[in-house]
Amino acid sequence: MSNEIEIGRGKRARRVYTFDEIGVVPTRRTRDPELVSTSWSIDAFQFDIPVLGAPMDSVMSPDQAIALGRLGGLGVLNLEGLWTRHENPEPLLAELALVEDEREAVIRMRELYEAPILPELIRDRIGQVRDAGVTVAGALSPHRTAEFTDTVVKAGVDLFVIRGNTVSAEHVSQGARVPLNLKQFIYELDVPVIVGGAATYQSALHLMRTGAAGVLVGFGGGASSTTRVTLGIRAPMATAIADVAGARMDYLDESGGRYVHVIADGGLGTSGDLIKAMACGADAVMLGAALARASDAPGHGWHWGQEAHHEDLPRGRRVQVGSVAPLTEIVNGPAHLADGTSNLMGALRRAMATTGYSELKEFQRVGIVHAER
Repeated sequence: MSNEIEIGRGKRARRVYTFDEIGVVPTRRTRDPELVSTSWSIDAFQFDIPVLGAPMDSVMSPDQAIALGRLGGLGVLNLEGLWTRHENPEPLLAELALVEDEREAVIRMRELYEAPILPELIRDRIGQVRDAGVTVAGALSPHRTAEFTDTVVKAGVDLFVIRGNTVSAEHVSQGARVPLNLKQFIYELDVPVIVGGAATYQSALHLMRTGAAGVLVGFGGGASSTTRVTLGIRAPMATAIADVAGARMDYLDESGGRYVHVIADGGLGTSGDLIKAMACGADAVMLGAALARASDAPGHGWHWGQEAHHEDLPRGRRVQVGSVAPLTEIVNGPAHLADGTSNLMGALRRAMATTGYSELKEFQRVGIVHAER
């Protein structure tokens, strides 16, 4: 059955789905939530919960990455953020929280992010997380990866994340800058690499063929992204995850058994979104706004990504997400409101138990329905 529709005589479009348009379906079997496991692993690293903290200054500081690691997740440090440009960024983050005018906020952010990235600060921030005894992950954008790879690896990172709005295995460039050859880079690196974003079957398959351990699905901005408004680009997440999960299965056959993890990245504002992402085929989720709502988050109730202060074309904005509860309650509860903003893992366990599944890989087989909005 074709899911194409006619936009006009000269253009057809594919029908795709957002999280709001789908729901999971209970089966005839249920189980106690206490019997459900939310653990997952990537390469040699095992985690109690399938949650990665997005590498955004409003979400992950070294202290917050340590806290998430101790809760069983993985905090990913933004190695191009304020923490690697300024010795003491906490007063600067507090200052930004007091700027309410959006234009003034962009101007001030540009000033703060113009400071150079200091290799010694990359080393120190990674070392702080490593010394706490939790798994260490750091993220760079594709155009900064070659410049700082040696510093990051020598600092002792466990997982290397290459994250951009759209990352491809093939990039056409003009000028002196040599584009990053992902396949060669990953082959020569001893550290597992997670790369993205990707939003289509073909782009994900290309990234899997580079040797990546995981692929990020989506454009990462979520609540703070304006890519749809500024560039007209959109990737409805339910369909994007299902497409990339399809690429994962085909690559599993193509490669003779190599499994690449699918990590949903963006548009995951509530526990319901997280649950639907797993149901569509994600192995784990990378959370931004959902963790920026923590009362101990470095953004002080504000949330933004790298795109918000781009020097030429901002494709994101700083948004006020508020403070809901400490990180531990955001992740493990108890929740005090029925709005899906806290006790994310409790909600996931309850959904898995209600639909009869005890493991995350099994839950990917849950039935899904589509409802017109």
